Amino acid sequence: MTVNPIELQKALGGVGYPADKQQILDQAKQHGAGQDVIDALGALPDKSYDSPADVNKEVSQEGR
Repeated sequence: MTVNPIELQKALGGVGYPADKQQILDQAKQHGAGQDVIDALGALPDKSYDSPADVNKEVSQEGR
């Protein structure tokens, strides 16, 4: 699954890091993220993320 990195970063706006998967998903939904972004974030490993770059890296790896 390929996610537009700009849309992903918009969805992550306002997340306080470190954040877990559920916090990231909740914030993305509040920001009106598209279903592709929600699906990609939902596929993330259930762990704590230290920055938007960490989330982006995981999403990129999941999309391979």
